[in-house]
Amino acid sequence: MTNVIDNLVKGIEKDIEEIIYEYIKTESFTNTINEKQAEEFFINYFSKIPYFKNTPGSYGVYKIENDALKRNVSYAFLKGTGNDTVVFIHHNDIVGVEDFKLLKTYAFSPEDLKIQLTKIKNTLSKDAKKDLEDDTFLFGRGVCDMKGGGSIQIALLKRYSELENFNGNIVLIALPDEENLSAGMRAAVKLLSELQDKYNLKYKLMINSEPHQRKDDETGIFSEGSVGKIMPFVYARGYLAHAGKVFEGLNPIHIMSKIVSKTELNMDFSDVAGNEAAPPPTWLYLKDSKEQYDVSMPLSVKGCLSILTLNQTPQSILEKVKNICEESFDEVIDDMNNSFRRYAKVTALPLKYLQWESKVVNFQELYREAETVHGEEFISEYNKKLDELTNRYKRNEVSIINSNFDLIEFIYGYIDDIMPRIVYGLIPPYYPNVSNLFIDGLDEDVASLSNKLIKFTRKEFNQNYKTEYFYTGISDLSYSSIEKSEEIYKALKESMPLLGHFYEVPLKLIEKISMPCINIGPWGKDFHKLTERVNKEDLYVRTPRIINKAISIILGN
Repeated sequence: MTNVIDNLVKGIEKDIEEIIYEYIKTESFTNTINEKQAEEFFINYFSKIPYFKNTPGSYGVYKIENDALKRNVSYAFLKGTGNDTVVFIHHNDIVGVEDFKLLKTYAFSPEDLKIQLTKIKNTLSKDAKKDLEDDTFLFGRGVCDMKGGGSIQIALLKRYSELENFNGNIVLIALPDEENLSAGMRAAVKLLSELQDKYNLKYKLMINSEPHQRKDDETGIFSEGSVGKIMPFVYARGYLAHAGKVFEGLNPIHIMSKIVSKTELNMDFSDVAGNEAAPPPTWLYLKDSKEQYDVSMPLSVKGCLSILTLNQTPQSILEKVKNICEESFDEVIDDMNNSFRRYAKVTALPLKYLQWESKVVNFQELYREAETVHGEEFISEYNKKLDELTNRYKRNEVSIINSNFDLIEFIYGYIDDIMPRIVYGLIPPYYPNVSNLFIDGLDEDVASLSNKLIKFTRKEFNQNYKTEYFYTGISDLSYSSIEKSEEIYKALKESMPLLGHFYEVPLKLIEKISMPCINIGPWGKDFHKLTERVNKEDLYVRTPRIINKAISIILGN
């Protein structure tokens, strides 16, 4: 068996190098038409491999419905014997190269970039300078995140296709849009469901090959899951007043500042599994409604924060957000009353409590309030507004965040109560948290996989690896499995205005195709930065052999 494995991967270093050097040239910036260049590379590559060339339906593209950029998921399917199936996934979109400045033209040519970086090596971090001088890492946009891992998967599938009587099946999927809204992976779930039905596939494992970061240079990492992500929004509506009459109004900035201070980096939102914890939340967007200067306080403030999860649900997160909004509103009213009493004492005004009362509602409650008062007229106009925003979004004229708040403002046109309040809810995307830790009745070959791979790496490479429950960089593995899909979808529908229009997540199909997952990727550094790089030995030698070992364990080859 060892000789078969050794022969299978012998010389694969050259294959991976040839693939990655061509793959990164596609310049497939996320959420741009350039992503289709990566599709073209993928299809062109597999069209020249005998098995795929001669087997109808074994490779192609799968349409992402209603995609403004007409992007597709690219796939290759090796049909062996039996039903057991492993799914390879990787994303082929990349972030921009603005930070490359004058070196932009070299971003996709590793050898040329190496020469240029050497000229400015003293401006680089100590670690990046050392890796450059030692020539142990390959530099370039996308080599690490994540066309390196994608190139390994492609090279392995090519080798597998050359074998006779391959035991099991492999589906390789190359995904656009991972750096944005994961439209590629959400469409890929439908593809996997169709393949499952057509060929009676039994999905044993999903393998992603995102790069891993190391806390020490001698220890690699396997991730048996991926963090979830949820993005609550908060809309604080105040009461207008002149800056010289502050107690006649209520400044929504005051409310929102409380909410931000109570949530930013708040570890109460970070759930824990063993010695792993989700990074605490951070605000990604915050803006008041004023478009020009005047002496009035703003009418509203809007914002959204990113919360990463290990085992929390949308329902539990939203309950925490609601509680903080209520606490913040109450504290603002107390602050204002205390301040007014001091002001009144100095100015000899009558002592009294101000008129304000706290009010916090979710999106659905605001919608129903407008619907109750204005009925069919409101529903009709609301749907027209949704259609208008959807079309503008498809033309890249408006962002998904601005569309969300445009809808809230639109509903407010039908709200008769003009007193201050807070509205909260969710903005896409939604990434479920997944981990093999939470899967009951895990197959023994999957449950023991990481330990077997750790023994393999020690023996073959004298390299230590460890296992973590969650990949914390956010990944498409989030869509590998889910439970209680109907319950979760209902919660999303109550709180996410854009669900079903701008954005859809096929939770029922995810539950249908649910499978364990693992991330096995090369060692990388400085993702999304000028000095993005991937370790050459990991890229060319170790990782392909580790993934191949995983395939031999899971599929019995």
